[in-house]
Amino acid sequence: MESHIVIDPAVCNGRPVVRGTRITVQTVMEFLAAGDSVDDILESYPALNRDQVLACMEWASRLMVNHFQIAALA
Repeated sequence: MESHIVIDPAVCNGRPVVRGTRITVQTVMEFLAAGDSVDDILESYPALNRDQVLACMEWASRLMVNHFQIAALA
């Protein structure tokens, strides 16, 4: 996964992107959340390959392993 996803402050304001592109992990995940398939994404973004799309999914999944707590702000 680390070979496919990079974070560079000079690219897309430091958002995680697919290496060698300006396609963010967020963009890929939004397409999937909207019901698009991996094949749909590959058709829309011919610069991507299947392994890169799967790396986006894995990256997002690993992010959710972190513990989050919602706190009320005064």
